[in-house]
Amino acid sequence: MSTGEMTWFKSSYSGGGGDNCVEVSVRPEVVHVRDSKDTRRQALAVSRDTWSAFTALASDARV
Repeated sequence: MSTGEMTWFKSSYSGGGGDNCVEVSVRPEVVHVRDSKDTRRQALAVSRDTWSAFTALASDARV
C-alpha cells in the first residue's frame, strides 16, 4: 500500500499555521509517521507498541 492511500491526521496539539507538524497514519500492524511539509518523502514505520511507548514518553515530558 502506498502512503497516498492512507488516512493521515495531525495531532490536536499541532499549530494552525502548519509549521513543524508531523502526520500519522495508523494501520492494523504499524504506525506511519511523516513530515507534513514534505509528504513525498518516505514515512517512518514503527510498530504499534513502539508508537504507544513513544507517545507515553512524550506525554510524560509535556510541560
